[in-house]
Amino acid sequence: MADVMFAPRRMDLSPAQKLARLNWLVIGLLTAITGIGVAMLYSVAGGQMEPWAARHAIRFVPILCVMLAIAVVDIRAWMALAYPAYFGGLALLIAVELIGVTGMGGQRWLDLQVIRLQPSELMKIALVLALARYYHGQTRSQTAKLTSLGVPMLMIALPVLLVMRQPDLGTGLMMAAASLGVIFLAGAPVWLFVSGSVAAAAAVPVAWKVLLRDYQKDRVLTFLDPSRDPQGAGYQITQSKIALGSGGMSGKGYLEGTQSHLNFLPEMKTDFIFTVLGEEFGLLGGAALLVLYMAVLGYGLFVALTCRNQFGRLLAGGLSLTLFLYVFINIAMVMGLLPVVGVPLPLVSYGGSAMLTMMTAYGLILSVALHRQITIPRGAGL
Repeated sequence: MADVMFAPRRMDLSPAQKLARLNWLVIGLLTAITGIGVAMLYSVAGGQMEPWAARHAIRFVPILCVMLAIAVVDIRAWMALAYPAYFGGLALLIAVELIGVTGMGGQRWLDLQVIRLQPSELMKIALVLALARYYHGQTRSQTAKLTSLGVPMLMIALPVLLVMRQPDLGTGLMMAAASLGVIFLAGAPVWLFVSGSVAAAAAVPVAWKVLLRDYQKDRVLTFLDPSRDPQGAGYQITQSKIALGSGGMSGKGYLEGTQSHLNFLPEMKTDFIFTVLGEEFGLLGGAALLVLYMAVLGYGLFVALTCRNQFGRLLAGGLSLTLFLYVFINIAMVMGLLPVVGVPLPLVSYGGSAMLTMMTAYGLILSVALHRQITIPRGAGL
């Protein structure tokens, strides 16, 4: 009992002590998910570590170190850095507009020589950080007022519009959805979301004519009827369904997927990597991966529910929602339940920016978990 009574507060622990107190089971689950990604990329390459599996594994090591470094930083430091991170993300999105690298039908990357960075991925984290900081500075009565939405809506609109100009509709919608989730968790009235949903539904015809480009309209029409262009726009989702269905309950076996190894599946290393897993390991393999994701996301929600300060609650909740959207949209997309929007599967799909986003988000969740007993006064304004 004496050891508990006189134990140092977690905010006073050394970095080494904080590392020892992290939830290493969750870190192990993240490593396991990445290991599945390496195995699938090895399969996609026809049983070769190059060019994707080895790079995926090598990237994970320094990014894991970054996650651990983020986790041991005091949550109040992240609160202080929330607005600078947001404006830094905006600056990177503007840089993409000016000097970005074009690829896969859009101008979305910055070539940093060492890595091609996709700033929109990092902006997902920065936006949740900034919104959590803003609502921490609002009292409950202020949050319930309609006038309190002006600043958050502007904070959301600026990066979302920049991302949609790239164009990247999927990422823009993900950012908007996660941001609205933070606003909901902050305590905004439910009627605002109901009325907003009705208004959004009414605006669909306008968005179809004004906002969506031709290839985006094709994706929606193909989602509704893949058979309308089976050799063109409907090819991806048709082949994905064939591969998933052919996997059956237990799959065809590792490295034995015919749709993938005969190159019927497009974008196997990124958007459609879950299809490769489903073909080779079947329903059981896909369900096993989903269980790992559920455990990781469930821990994030647990941290949000048990945190004593509003900033930490909103940060952990908003980031957990962001990661859930990654998983849900990707898997629903390859199953034909959503249009193809180009969202990677976290830690499994090949890509440095998506991996960095996932691990940065989880580093912040672990930081909240480590410092969730800290009480930070609310209502301090912006």
